[in-house]
Amino acid sequence: MKIFSEFRKQEVLALFYRIFLAYFFYQIARFLFWFFNKDVIKVDSVSDYFSLAFHGIAFDTTAILYVNALFVLLSVIPIIINSKAGYQKFLFYLYFITNGISYGMNFGDFIYYKFSNARLTTAAMHVAQHENNLGKVFLQSVIEHPFVIVWFVVLMFLWIFLYKKVKVQECKPQKKVPYFITSILTLVVVAIMAVGGIRGDFKHSTRPINLVDANKFVKNPSQANVVLNSVFSFFRTMNTNNFREVHFVNQKFIEENIKPYKFYKSETTSKPNVVIFILESFSREFSGAFNQHKNIKNFESYTPFFDSLATKSLIFPNAFANGRQSIHGMSSVLAGIPSLADAFTSSPYSNQKIQSIVSVCNEMGYDTSFFHGAPNGSMGFLGFGNILGFKHYYGKTEYNNDADFDGIWGIWDEPFFQYYAKTLNQKKSPFMATLFSVSSHHPFKIPEKYNGKFKKGHVELHEPIEYTDYSLKKFFETAKKMSWYKNTIFVFVADHTNQVYYDEYNKPMNRFAVPILFYSPNSAYKLQGENLENVQQMDIYPTLAELIGYNKPIRSWGRSLISGKNEPNIIVNSTGSINNFTIGNYIYTFDSDMKVLGVYTKDDLALENNLVSKLHNPEIKKGELLAKAWYQDYMDRVINRKLH
Repeated sequence: MKIFSEFRKQEVLALFYRIFLAYFFYQIARFLFWFFNKDVIKVDSVSDYFSLAFHGIAFDTTAILYVNALFVLLSVIPIIINSKAGYQKFLFYLYFITNGISYGMNFGDFIYYKFSNARLTTAAMHVAQHENNLGKVFLQSVIEHPFVIVWFVVLMFLWIFLYKKVKVQECKPQKKVPYFITSILTLVVVAIMAVGGIRGDFKHSTRPINLVDANKFVKNPSQANVVLNSVFSFFRTMNTNNFREVHFVNQKFIEENIKPYKFYKSETTSKPNVVIFILESFSREFSGAFNQHKNIKNFESYTPFFDSLATKSLIFPNAFANGRQSIHGMSSVLAGIPSLADAFTSSPYSNQKIQSIVSVCNEMGYDTSFFHGAPNGSMGFLGFGNILGFKHYYGKTEYNNDADFDGIWGIWDEPFFQYYAKTLNQKKSPFMATLFSVSSHHPFKIPEKYNGKFKKGHVELHEPIEYTDYSLKKFFETAKKMSWYKNTIFVFVADHTNQVYYDEYNKPMNRFAVPILFYSPNSAYKLQGENLENVQQMDIYPTLAELIGYNKPIRSWGRSLISGKNEPNIIVNSTGSINNFTIGNYIYTFDSDMKVLGVYTKDDLALENNLVSKLHNPEIKKGELLAKAWYQDYMDRVINRKLH
């Protein structure tokens, strides 16, 4: 047909070839991502890997089209000069600038997946906006992991080499009308294909694919991260707000079964001091006292002081974090507010009146303080601390001695813990103080003067964990000599997990495994023993409210761990795309719409045997409803500002 005499065949073929190259290199990045994380993402066979890679094509399509939308448009738009050398050179630079930047996102996850247990999302931007040391962190990461840069550079050179293998020869259209007609038809077809590719299919009734859809194709939830790519997960979480009201049950069901308000009658009249340590990345895996029942072969502890303290404390060896990042730990521990798909602390709803252990202590006449050795404002702690109502904030500025600065994150733990003790010694009792530690953080360094003092261990984090443990020992040596020590309740908990060595802690649910320890030199508080129940960070706030004798109703999704009451025990955490609930004898996993994805026995921490289509009983049915009721109440209270 004459109308197709001016069809731009070579340009269209070149365009498809260039897009195909993106698919090819995304698959290489997928394999490298899995290869460098194969110890935490188990794939049983070659065929299983190819299945994951195949299903990843849909997510690659969305990512590639997001990144290349302008390139595709400018490649097919009919402006006559498309095939000229200058225009093709412009397209070349556009293609590799956009693809180079986005492709690099995947390489960052080669390293940081082990720490975050999730693909890159915009949550990383929420954390980064509070930091002024990102250049140092990036440079340190390059020094420690040069292979990532080498792979990236080699693959980008190969990509450029292959791109140049197919050239577009200059061709001036002879007949303008057929040229424009066929070009517009081509543009329409490409646009339709692009829309379908970005959505995931062409069905009007289907919502665009999202992170949770990767879980359709996996045997284990962690494998979803192989199906995904970092570009997709980043773009799909841009400008999202997963806070939305839902309705599964009536309010009476929530009041009777979730019991968002608790009351604990306490005989305490002495108003004990409260000293909380939220320890950076201080996972349960590292402590011998918390692994006596785990049957881990050749287990090695990196917390000798913490283990000795545990023998005189009330400990919980089956405790779980309610979030994935440091700021999540702060809100969970102090206010009993977990983070699900979106962090509560970076949401539009965080700036509201919140009842917490801080507000309770303020109401009871306590002096309240927050300590963090990083530059003031780091991690968002200063802002959220102000929302909670801390009367004092002590950061790197107040410490005022850069000789003890680690060069990247903040003041080394040992001197800052000493500063903590000495500052508390200047306060009038009763006081409530929280310290968030710094040193057990990437790049996992210790002060030079201690090189050789601590075990190197099997992963980079082991040595700084032992340094933090040593810093705790030195803190107690100082605090014991102070008048406030005797009538003080100490609480220790990790913010989240980090590097993993033992397979037991590679299990998806154990990626939230943290220690919780209560200690007091005053035996009147009866904080001794071992409790093997499943507990969570959210339980700390109501437990402390009872210990200090608040004797008023509190808003809490957690429960007091010392009351002896038979209260709902709903353990909640989220990978960012999957919400996990441990209730009774089962673990339930839900997508972001609270559609049940899996049901597992509570001991199946690896989430290997999904019972969702195999087993149905009244307890499972009730558990699913309880999870949905909890989620409904969470959304209602956050959105409608009822967290007081």
